[in-house]
Amino acid sequence: MTRRTHAALAAALAATLTLGLGACKNDKSDSGADAAAGSTKGPGAESGSIVGGTPVKGGTLTVLSNQDFAHLDPVRNWTMPNMDFGIRLLYRTLVTFKAEPGAAGSELVPDLATDLGRSSDGGKTWTFTLKDGVKYEDGTPIKSADVKYNVERSFAPDLTGGPDYAQQYLAGGENYKGPLNGEHLASIETPDEKTVVFHLKRPVAEFSSTATLPTFAPVPQAQDKGTQYDLRPFSSGPYKIETYDRGKQLTLVRNTNWDQSTDPVRKAYPDKIVVVEGLKAGQIDDRIIASEGEDASTIEWATLRPESISKVLPKPDVKSRLIAEQQGCTDMLYPNTSKAPFDDPKVREALMYAVDRDAQVTAFGGPATADVATSYLPPALTGGTKQDTLKIAPTGDPEKAKQLLKDAGKTDLKVSLTVSSGDKTRAEALQQSLAKVGIQVTITTADPSVYYDTIGDTKNAPDLAILGWCPDYPSGATFLPQVFDGRTIKEKGNQGNVEQFRDQATSDRIDQINAMSDVAEANKAWMQLSDDLLKKAPTVPLLWLRRPLLAGTNVAGAFGHPVWTGQWDFATIGLKDPSKSKG
Repeated sequence: MTRRTHAALAAALAATLTLGLGACKNDKSDSGADAAAGSTKGPGAESGSIVGGTPVKGGTLTVLSNQDFAHLDPVRNWTMPNMDFGIRLLYRTLVTFKAEPGAAGSELVPDLATDLGRSSDGGKTWTFTLKDGVKYEDGTPIKSADVKYNVERSFAPDLTGGPDYAQQYLAGGENYKGPLNGEHLASIETPDEKTVVFHLKRPVAEFSSTATLPTFAPVPQAQDKGTQYDLRPFSSGPYKIETYDRGKQLTLVRNTNWDQSTDPVRKAYPDKIVVVEGLKAGQIDDRIIASEGEDASTIEWATLRPESISKVLPKPDVKSRLIAEQQGCTDMLYPNTSKAPFDDPKVREALMYAVDRDAQVTAFGGPATADVATSYLPPALTGGTKQDTLKIAPTGDPEKAKQLLKDAGKTDLKVSLTVSSGDKTRAEALQQSLAKVGIQVTITTADPSVYYDTIGDTKNAPDLAILGWCPDYPSGATFLPQVFDGRTIKEKGNQGNVEQFRDQATSDRIDQINAMSDVAEANKAWMQLSDDLLKKAPTVPLLWLRRPLLAGTNVAGAFGHPVWTGQWDFATIGLKDPSKSKG
């Protein structure tokens, strides 16, 4: 997307974390990484594994959370784990991802639609047909007009915060303000109750992937309550809202009109799902580690706190209940390329070799929480393979960095680094790395609430900053254009391209790849562009973060979904013994 979405505070291990998905910044505020510094033990369950075996039907799954939901309205829901929760439990989309761990989870499958969509007009027109027998919570049928209506809702100025692909892709939407005044988009046609046709501004080979986003869930116009729809979305999924006391508790019960024969993805094992909000993050960790009584049937919403890692990894029985999937995001060091010294590609290249990425892993909490990044695109966007074109040692190559700086005629540099307050330990590790090659770094910390405004102010941006980017779905189209296309730069509130990288060849190549009609061809082209960009060094890849999550001893079918930042897949999670839950 062309703007960062996630609202939340938080580094993958933050005390108040709500990691945002979606071609969006990867927040790291208040990460508290120093609490776990020095940890060298690996994560718990292996990547792609399932904790607890196969669930059985029944019981109450409890989710312990330190926060309320950002949004549940499908056109406003664009942060993780809010989006995963909504898509898997409350509403269905035209297309979705398989509910499987590992690489298999990246496979697209039909959801409300009968197939993955049919393209025509060179990829500018996409047609979807709804399945027979799909219904809302009151038993009324889901109609194509309801999908059209919700996509139109995403244009409404009052319904902010959600995915903006409809605005980017749909023809004739430039001045459209939503359907609330009776106006509709001609570029979305519903010739009958089962068919919806989207007419796009340009060919989009991956529109099937776009249709996995909650924008493409149905909302019947009669149920729309504007901004209040956030409190009670009308269910098309396996559960419906029974009660919702904001900031305290959300209770879901079965939607008896959901028909599993139309939905091979969601298993809906629990009878009830209760989200208890407003708890302290450390208290959540301790309760699930102990897993006593009803806490055996719980999972945590936010990630394991760094200081809790030492309570988990040494205990095999607890460690076996820990998942730590890669989030599919890349953390990077962003040099300000608009001014000296980082307007010089040689100096930026020197940064590539100067940084000790191993020290970054340690500062963030150790291998249980992060891996060394060797490319811009994370493995989730490269078919699971780890690209490593430059083959720089994880500890860096200070001697080569010094030579590059000497060749550029830039020695004894003094630069500023601004980080969110939770990243100070990582900033100090960078400071030490760069000092070895003659770059003196002055560190400034910013409160999480103003951090992105600070580094996104193009006129007053610091020399260096740390942040990350996450794709909306497995495609370089939701990563490289947002971070490296100079046309996305704004004077205030600059989004992904905070390094202010302007390169006409890169922008031209992005346009060429976006115009490709063959997805496989485009994916190869994005990977090649990623490699080509490394040579220009607009940013420095640092880490591929993991999402450590802990489950109780009575939880089964639990794994981190590879597309949704390693968050629990709520489609298949349940209990071993329902009688041990609250009931």
